[in-house]
Amino acid sequence: MSIDRKAAIAAYKERKTIAGIYVVRCAASGEAWVGQAPNLQTIQNRIWFSLRQGSHTCRTLQAAWNAHGEAGLTFGECERLEDEETDYVRNALLKERMLHWRSALKAEAI
Repeated sequence: MSIDRKAAIAAYKERKTIAGIYVVRCAASGEAWVGQAPNLQTIQNRIWFSLRQGSHTCRTLQAAWNAHGEAGLTFGECERLEDEETDYVRNALLKERMLHWRSALKAEAI
């Protein structure tokens, strides 16, 4: 294994992730869906991939994608969470904040 490859692997393992709450909105219907993610930087790609495949677990979001396409949906961050010492604390805070944003935006959970 080359030194460059080892350095790239080490950098990947040490990268910092940002947990938070996100929203997906449909401009045509006005619907909104709120979710939580341990890594906000990668969640949109994961959602869009499953929607393109027609296999997203949220049926209403999949139906909006099928009706309006990628151009009809937008992705946005609602809130970023500070680094937490433990995963347990982070997960509890994510659940609490997701409930807050669901009620504030009158959105469905993803």
